[in-house]
Amino acid sequence: MEKRLMEERARVMKELGYYDESFNTSLQSSDGDLSSYSFHMADQGTDAMEREKQFLFASQEGRYLWHVNEALRRLYGTPDKFGHCHQCGQEINFERLDALPHARLCITCKEKEEDGKRR
Repeated sequence: MEKRLMEERARVMKELGYYDESFNTSLQSSDGDLSSYSFHMADQGTDAMEREKQFLFASQEGRYLWHVNEALRRLYGTPDKFGHCHQCGQEINFERLDALPHARLCITCKEKEEDGKRR
């Protein structure tokens, strides 16, 4: 599981680097040379929407990275408890951990949590 978490962490860090580079490039291009700058309102709106999308994707990846790092802290800090549900203490089945290596709750407790949020 450690290898899987480290691979996920590396993938997310690479994605965040891409978003950072892309965001900085779009800011520099909109900040510097005015000859290539579009003054058409539709183009400005499209550019702003693309920057906002990049920011939202980067925010999602940042939250995901936090969950992966938290799972690694749990794995290194208390390896005997890793893979056990934080709610009921039961072991989280392998299929769930394989699909979501940073899972803190078993599927039963996660469903209860989601049902509670819907009400």
